[in-house]
Amino acid sequence: MRLFLYNTLWRGTGLRAAGRALVRALGSPDEDLRTIAGMFLVQAGKRGVPLLEEALAKRETLPLILSILADIGDEKLEPELRQFTYDRDPVVAKAAQDALRVLAAHR
Repeated sequence: MRLFLYNTLWRGTGLRAAGRALVRALGSPDEDLRTIAGMFLVQAGKRGVPLLEEALAKRETLPLILSILADIGDEKLEPELRQFTYDRDPVVAKAAQDALRVLAAHR
C-alpha cells in the first residue's frame, strides 16, 4: 500500500511530497485510506502541522483536517481552529467546535 511507503519516506527523510501525499489521501473516496492517512498524520504529531496548515489554507477536506489537528493537541492552533467555528459551511463549523473541545480535553 502506497500510504505506508509515503509515511516511511516522509517520517524517515522529511520528504514533504510524501507527507503531502498523506494529506491528499484524506480526500480519498476509500474510507480505509482516509483512516490510515489520518492515523499516520496524528502519529507524526507536530511534524505534520505545517502540512495540515497548508491544507487548511486551501480548504481541503476541512472537517477531517480540523479533527486531526485537534487530535495532535498543539494548543497554538486554537486561534486557527476557532476561526472555522464561524464558517458558512455548517459541517465545517461543527467540526471546528468539536476540534476545540478535543483540544481543551488535551489540557
